[in-house]
Amino acid sequence: VLYLFCAALTEHKILFLSSSYQRLTDACRALLAIMFPLKYSFTYVPILPAQLLEVLSTPTPFIIGVHSIFQSETQELLDVVIADLDGGTVTVPECVHISLLPEPLLQQTREALSMVLDPELEMADLAFPPSTISASSLKIQDKEIRAVFLRLFAQLLQGYRWCLHIIRIHPEPVIRFHKVR
Repeated sequence: VLYLFCAALTEHKILFLSSSYQRLTDACRALLAIMFPLKYSFTYVPILPAQLLEVLSTPTPFIIGVHSIFQSETQELLDVVIADLDGGTVTVPECVHISLLPEPLLQQTREALSMVLDPELEMADLAFPPSTISASSLKIQDKEIRAVFLRLFAQLLQGYRWCLHIIRIHPEPVIRFHKVR
């Protein structure tokens, strides 16, 4: 999930494959949901019809879901990150480099997601585990996952105001993002 999250943030092509249309739609929507408060502004097609498979050759980033019976048509795609939802694998081609999160944030996010998704596994090695460890309901788990990614964005974007540069030579001040800072 973190590879797909970072691929979407760094504008890579992402293709979901599954034999279930519901799973394709849910996976595509989930990827967009964890990107909140950012909005995905490129091509987004949760279920791509067979007649439009040539869209996968587009040079622009996308998040697209395709039924797994068309997997053979996706083999020649060299610059597309492919998430096989049925097999549980993510394939990143050699020519694609996905920039992951900076290291302290990556480990913290992995641990926080592990605590939400499987708290028993995370607490198994503790000498004195808490007395009550229970998995949350799906509704609460959804909110906890969203909170993990929202906290990640807050940590990533903290101090952004130091990068704003105000130009006051115009009748009204203009705010620009100073990339060097």
